[in-house]
Amino acid sequence: MAWEEEKKAMPALKKVWHFIWHDDSIWSWLVNLVLAFVLIKFIVFPVLGLIFSTGYPIVAVVSSSMEHQGNFEQFWGKAGAWYENKNIVKEQFKNFDWKNGFNRGDVLFLRGKAAEDITVGEVIVFQSSKPQPIIHRVVKKWQENGKYYFQTKGDNNPDSLNLKNGNIDETKISQEHVIGKAWLKLPYLGWVKIGFAWVLFKLTGFQMS
Repeated sequence: MAWEEEKKAMPALKKVWHFIWHDDSIWSWLVNLVLAFVLIKFIVFPVLGLIFSTGYPIVAVVSSSMEHQGNFEQFWGKAGAWYENKNIVKEQFKNFDWKNGFNRGDVLFLRGKAAEDITVGEVIVFQSSKPQPIIHRVVKKWQENGKYYFQTKGDNNPDSLNLKNGNIDETKISQEHVIGKAWLKLPYLGWVKIGFAWVLFKLTGFQMS
């Protein structure tokens, strides 16, 4: 009986397989998108999270807060005074990771890093009051009552965000809010996510964060 039931089920399975992998209809494409989303979200992301010790192994840069306008000399001519007031000099900044910042649409790979090992100049991702994580550079680090705190700033922002100039305060980020540090960049790949979010908003009015 079991063999006969399996034999009856085979044609249906073949039809499903053909529909997913060989059919060119819009419904087949939609099913493939759903399957890809499920695969990435529930299998690929968790595995990468375990490997790199972070809950957010991959993030897309969705704002221009880390973009540099022009070359490094032009950037420093515009922003250097702010960093020098924080005791970060030009030659020091030149040796920072990602000294030329990021562009909107870049994809970053993250890895977890112990708070005591994070240094000024590194680019970290932290959870803020907004739904999406923030990707900014550490400009100050200190310790209070055995806990580490960080101040960050977007390279392209005039100042660190605080409750006076926005609804995010990055002047005192506690170590438990740090998700990871950026270690690899894939330029502009994140425009796939940004474009999808834009299309979704235009079609449904739903805005992804």
